[in-house]
Amino acid sequence: MARTGSGALLCRRNMKLDSFLKRNTERAVYERIRAYEPCVVKSDTINKVYMHVVLSDERVYLTEYPPRTLTSVVSFSRMRDLELVNDLPDFLSGKDRELCQHIRILYVTDKLEEKGCDWKDDREGLPPAAPPSRRISHCPSMQPTLDGKDFGYFRIIYWIVQAVFAIEHIHTGTEHIHTLKTTRSASCPDSETLGLLMVPYPPTHPPSTAAPFKSTSSSPTSPRTTSSQSLKTSERIGSVLSRLLRKNSSEAKEVELHLYAVSPTSKLYFHLQSSWNSFIIRSTLLLDPLYRRRYYVSSGTSTGKQLPVISWERTAHLFGQLSAELLQEGLSMESLYLLLQELRTAAHRNITLRKLFWRSSELCIFLVQTLEDSLHGTQTGVYTTDQLLLSTLIVQTLAVMFRETDVEPARFNLLSAKKGALTSRMLLALICDPELQTQNQGSATDSELQAFLAEYLDAACSLFFELLLLGHEVSLDRRGVNTNGLIKSTLSLQLSFIGYQAQQVVLSLSDPQDVVLSPVHSVLLFQRCRLLLAGLQYSTQMSKHLQSHFREEFRYSVNLSCLEKKLPPQYPISPLTQRLVEQILNLILH
Repeated sequence: MARTGSGALLCRRNMKLDSFLKRNTERAVYERIRAYEPCVVKSDTINKVYMHVVLSDERVYLTEYPPRTLTSVVSFSRMRDLELVNDLPDFLSGKDRELCQHIRILYVTDKLEEKGCDWKDDREGLPPAAPPSRRISHCPSMQPTLDGKDFGYFRIIYWIVQAVFAIEHIHTGTEHIHTLKTTRSASCPDSETLGLLMVPYPPTHPPSTAAPFKSTSSSPTSPRTTSSQSLKTSERIGSVLSRLLRKNSSEAKEVELHLYAVSPTSKLYFHLQSSWNSFIIRSTLLLDPLYRRRYYVSSGTSTGKQLPVISWERTAHLFGQLSAELLQEGLSMESLYLLLQELRTAAHRNITLRKLFWRSSELCIFLVQTLEDSLHGTQTGVYTTDQLLLSTLIVQTLAVMFRETDVEPARFNLLSAKKGALTSRMLLALICDPELQTQNQGSATDSELQAFLAEYLDAACSLFFELLLLGHEVSLDRRGVNTNGLIKSTLSLQLSFIGYQAQQVVLSLSDPQDVVLSPVHSVLLFQRCRLLLAGLQYSTQMSKHLQSHFREEFRYSVNLSCLEKKLPPQYPISPLTQRLVEQILNLILH
């Protein structure tokens, strides 16, 4: 499913459900709905009821068939496992039983959340309570009801965290505004005229953070002081929440939600996996103060005034101007680099721009062609600084464009056209040999070039992770485009690339044991582990290569006991990464 400029759903559209969602949810919630699909639902409170599953970028909703009430049942912040179960449900028969996809969701709940008063306020964006004349839902026990004592305790926690976070917002508000005005295109030098970088993206807050207040004042602060204050504030927030929430951890319990998708073309599992991955990656990155200041615009300024929300039409107009500048002939490398910086930063903050990117196939093809020319255009096998910097920026921009656009039909159609011709070009263009030489070997600048090459390889891993998810989507679509096979064959031609990623996993998890990975490096470790696991599971050649070259490194350097120190529990991405590391160790060592 995807949306037009007005926000209407396009693909597999259910008019009645779409109309219900539009009437009964706030616009901010409706705009963030990614997909919906009918399923048989089974849980502690629902016994095999045919319902609609509705996915946003933060949670899973359920509504009756036909829709009458909308209930938030699972927040991605509380999900612990997502599994596609290989079984034949006994309550189905015929083709439905054979084609059914059984999806099992394991998530953590507690007594307070079951009463509908989660401290993160899961009720946000839901329709008001149904009037007495409305029919009762199939799952009445999940409707929000407040308990005064418990609700008051958790609301106090919520207020404390918001107050602490507000202090940081006061210190960093001026820097946010200053950063937005530094990179402008030639045709739109004024930030108020361009507007792309000023669009506030709806925030996603992991369990250890909370939504910031609109600050009422700001004071000039040096970047170094601001960074230090931000780090201290983030640590203080995590410390406060850890102490307060630890008191109620004994009440937490794991609950299962079973979804049985009976459509032979169901993509529900893929959408769930993609939405969950996007959520934990975004939530983890937002724990990094530098990332927040660089790529995230809050909903308020230092004066307390809310930033204007740019319309779809205005975004499309400004994106068209930026695209025209990028596609013009005779563009210098310096101008190209500055325009790409602007495009990448705007795409981080504006999902509408990411959707428009895939609908403008010329710009995507141009970036792939530029990457081919920059990284593989010469036969000497020698990289220069300009080549590495430009190639890194292109790959980072492409990776950003993949985020949260999996339900955009234009993206799928473009990358699967002609049996995945553009996807094949992108794969071959981004993969390079880490052992290739850089210019000025042995000189004082060689270490800098090697650092630029390492930065490129990090970006290439992130883009490869997105293409790996695309391969799963294509395989579920059954259109005959073997993207997974394409990925495996591409890596088989360049085993040194996968070897480099394995080496970086070992280095990240080896001594010194007391060094905690930053949120950004934790996300990169997660993406590398997903890439390694796919190679071990689906490619015999890659599996043999990893086992023969890295068995001893993984055996003696990767220690599961210190993994928790490397990946703090307050990182949303930590549990999944730890599970991936365990799977990789089992496959390599045994």
